[in-house]
Amino acid sequence: MNTKIIPLGGLGEVGKNMYVVMHKDEIIIVDSGVMFPDDELLGIDYVIPDYTFLKENENKIKAVVITHGHEDHIGGIPFMVQSVNVPKIYAPANAKELIEKKFEEKNINYKNLITYDEKTIIKTKYFNIEFFRTTHSIPDSHGLAITTPDGTIVMTGDFKFDMTPIGPMSNLHKMAKIGENGVAVLMSDSTNALVGGTSLSESVVDENLGEIFTSCKNNRIILATFASNVYRIKHIIETCKKNNRKIALFGRSMENTVDIALKCGYFKDKSIIISAEEANHLKPCEVCLLCTGSQGEPLAALSRIAGGTHRQITLMPNDVVIFSSSPIPGNSASVSKTINKLYKKGVKVFTNSMSDIHSSGHANQEELKLMIRLFKPKYFVPYHGEFRMLKTHSDLATLCGVPKENTFVLENGDVLSLHKGILAKDGKVTAGEVYVDGSRIGDVGSAVIKDRILMSNNGILVIIANIDTVNRRLLGTPAVTTRGYILVNENADLIREIQNASELIINKSLKTKNFNFNDMKNEMINGLMPLLSDKTGRVPIILPIVMDVKQRKNSDNDIVIGH
Repeated sequence: MNTKIIPLGGLGEVGKNMYVVMHKDEIIIVDSGVMFPDDELLGIDYVIPDYTFLKENENKIKAVVITHGHEDHIGGIPFMVQSVNVPKIYAPANAKELIEKKFEEKNINYKNLITYDEKTIIKTKYFNIEFFRTTHSIPDSHGLAITTPDGTIVMTGDFKFDMTPIGPMSNLHKMAKIGENGVAVLMSDSTNALVGGTSLSESVVDENLGEIFTSCKNNRIILATFASNVYRIKHIIETCKKNNRKIALFGRSMENTVDIALKCGYFKDKSIIISAEEANHLKPCEVCLLCTGSQGEPLAALSRIAGGTHRQITLMPNDVVIFSSSPIPGNSASVSKTINKLYKKGVKVFTNSMSDIHSSGHANQEELKLMIRLFKPKYFVPYHGEFRMLKTHSDLATLCGVPKENTFVLENGDVLSLHKGILAKDGKVTAGEVYVDGSRIGDVGSAVIKDRILMSNNGILVIIANIDTVNRRLLGTPAVTTRGYILVNENADLIREIQNASELIINKSLKTKNFNFNDMKNEMINGLMPLLSDKTGRVPIILPIVMDVKQRKNSDNDIVIGH
């Protein structure tokens, strides 16, 4: 029986990471993430992997192993455990706390959440899993080596190589040791595969932030960064201490991160942290406001501060705002919008394009090459990235000595089969996208999204008509109303044309021998579309509402109306 490697998410995209390793009657799942929707997915909160394959093989699942605590690796866990029976979840300390917080918020009672560290070894009938520490933009990040009956599979998780990190160093020695023992398949993070050279060290970022604090010692500082970047936050706290500033936190995720960081011991002195009310009573030079919103999220703290809608913080002309972040792909417009609002308020803004005040948590090309050299894999499978990232990463592996025919650029659902050290493609399983809309999971499909896009672009037109099916006649002129299409009061001629066309279609339909409501509504939609397109150049969502008003007289000569 071969060992199967099956990506259910994370390929051709940045997000919703989920990877399955299966041998006979055992399945190990690595990560369970979400992806945040793009602008076209109107009203959607999250995109999660399709769990169909896991449901079909539920009795084989032995455990879920989490590499680290970012949303694209743990955000799907609450949805997964409500859909599929998961016996155990193994997670490092920081991720475990974040997962528990999610369970608490969603009232999920899950007991088998187990903490692992770099020394932990997980053994099942067919698998032996060991961990190696990596450097990333969140604490307790790990890669893993899964020894199977058919060879060793290494998944790097998210990583970079930073020789002067703020947190712990990557365990290069353990990686090299695993590589010396023989690696059949390396699956490696491709997020920054298009970026040459090496990534900026976090210590350089900290030095540059410190210089800004020193040069702006008389100003109030408002700093936005990723809430998950604990070591960045730790340095900001230490910098504030040196500059005699207190810190006020804004944004729920920022508050949660600091609570968990204190609990896990990443930093211990919380006396420097004050409330928003206390911050407002201090001199500008005595306070730093640490907030969410580095990606221009409309409801995040910095966006509300920039827009003047924050209940506790009002911008002052001498404020300094620091973006210790870079826009995630797709967020550039939102970030620019927030920055423009800040400039209009007259404040000074520092961004990463002006000075090196942010470093990615993902490896650039030279670091990706180092990872390949350390593990010396027989086969290479790039993961975690868009197709162009995966393809470029695959080419880097070829430069590092992996034969081109031994590299596999996959799509979600592709199955790889590993047999006695030989890897080959082996079919495909279901691996689509599932949309989460509020409390509804999977109810909103592509047809609904298409309608939402159409309504947002072209609006909606509603035609309400009363008919008498007993006498087969239309009762009165159809009423027409629109939202987001045209103004009714300013388009009387067009409204009359719509009413007249509707009357003709309804009367014609009522005279047909096999009359039914669905056919009538479809004929109204198909009949009105050319008219609307010709008159306005746009076709809205057309919603006919036809009510059957059956008329007969009772003994008291009253009209009886039935729907």
